[in-house]
Amino acid sequence: MRKNLLFDLDGTLTDPQVGIIRCIQHALAKDARPVPAHEALLWCIGPPLNESFARLCPDLDHEGVWRLIGYYRERFATVGLFENRVFPDIPALLARLAKDHSLYVATSKPQVYARQIMDHYDLSQYFRVVYGSELDYSRADKGELINYILKRESIAPGEALIVGDRLHDVRGAKIAGILSVGVTWGYGSRTELEGAGADFVVDSVGELGRLLLGGKA
Repeated sequence: MRKNLLFDLDGTLTDPQVGIIRCIQHALAKDARPVPAHEALLWCIGPPLNESFARLCPDLDHEGVWRLIGYYRERFATVGLFENRVFPDIPALLARLAKDHSLYVATSKPQVYARQIMDHYDLSQYFRVVYGSELDYSRADKGELINYILKRESIAPGEALIVGDRLHDVRGAKIAGILSVGVTWGYGSRTELEGAGADFVVDSVGELGRLLLGGKA
């Protein structure tokens, strides 16, 4: 049984859909660009924001992408940050896991925002450390981030796993040599997670609890 559990944030612990998409729409509108409908932007939840803007606006150079990120953060830092919700049953599961596991957040979201979200929703109490990227998106790559956490916390790969909802979490786990558990209540499908090579895929918080608390992972 792995005692060190890494959790993705967006789409795994909380549902940030409203805040992220409204802030992307705000940035595109401020840059006088076409604004896709809400549903057409759901794929943006999970990947690093700079990658999403580069895909949305392939004509932009590096400077242009960062201009949009600046517009996004204008709204996100004050409003979008809290247009969010904790998935049902997550706090209860975290409370049980924290009794005999070491929990860490591993998110591509900038750490400064991730910590505010975790504090706001009273989730920080269950975690030893909340890890994220820097504002310049260094460590936004999940493989790089996981390796950074393992090194900082002196954790052997065989003693850890990550729980996440997107292929980025699974691929990052493979790079770092740890197990991955994909969850389907977020923004990645079972097909996406299994296709990326997730070691386990679960469809509910209850199923995740049975897997982690039952010593099967």
